[in-house]
Amino acid sequence: MLSIVTLIAGLVVLVLAGDYLVRGAVALAEKLSIDPLIIGLTIVAFGTSAPELFVSFQAALDGVSGIAVGNIIGSNIANVLLVLGAPALLMSVSCRENGLGVSLVVMMVITVTLMAMMWFEPLSRLDGVILLLMLAGYLGWQIRAARRHQMASVPDYHDEVADVPRETWKTAAFLIGGLIGLPIGAWLTVESASHIARMLGASDTVIGLTIVAVGTSLPELVTSMMAAWRKSGAVMIGNVVGSNIFNIGLILGGTSVILPLDVDARIVSIDMWVMLAAAILVVALAHWNVPIKKLGGLAMLAAFSVYIFSVF
Repeated sequence: MLSIVTLIAGLVVLVLAGDYLVRGAVALAEKLSIDPLIIGLTIVAFGTSAPELFVSFQAALDGVSGIAVGNIIGSNIANVLLVLGAPALLMSVSCRENGLGVSLVVMMVITVTLMAMMWFEPLSRLDGVILLLMLAGYLGWQIRAARRHQMASVPDYHDEVADVPRETWKTAAFLIGGLIGLPIGAWLTVESASHIARMLGASDTVIGLTIVAVGTSLPELVTSMMAAWRKSGAVMIGNVVGSNIFNIGLILGGTSVILPLDVDARIVSIDMWVMLAAAILVVALAHWNVPIKKLGGLAMLAAFSVYIFSVF
């Protein structure tokens, strides 16, 4: 009973924090005259990846590699099929945004690099350093892009996102509240869901790929749903692509530097290929400028449901 109450409380915190983060991020983009896509690819992506960071670090310290690795692989799958599929039920999701091309390339390169590393398991400290360096290079490019694309006139995104704070202190409060609330909500959700799963006798890898992965992807899902509701597509797609890059570069990279991670045979033979297929799907949709509409969203959610069922 307590786990169910905690689960509900975690979901409520996630909804509120996700709403604040989207509104604060768009307000920041407006104040800095920066394309909201870049904000989505960096600040929002890092904030919504915080739960994965917390969970994987803790799992590594506890010696539970199945959760640490499965959490990231499952989250990157959920970020595409669930986090992009669900908002498509509210609005048409465009995967084609100016400035997204390089980030999509980075997402594919870092995904394939991780797969090659996992093929020669375990993930070593050297692997972690390489992933962190790749992320550092990506962030350096984002900083340069932000400086290059600062617009001469201050843009107004209030037509796209309602109730965006205008005061600087309120913008900061929204961002900080969202960035703090999302990890707390995710922690409550994951802890309660994992407790229920363990009572049912599920393995650590299965828990990592499903319950924990979906739980730690809830911030991305909530943020994207709020962005869809507030019609801020740039924040939505930037959030997903950026989060997938952060999940691999920062979280698996940083975690394996602290402690080498064993990789379950199931992940190498099945799950990492599903992750690759999900990444290719986003690139294909962006390349051919195909929007995800309701039917496409339903198809992605159905595919994700089949995947989760197959894991169990």
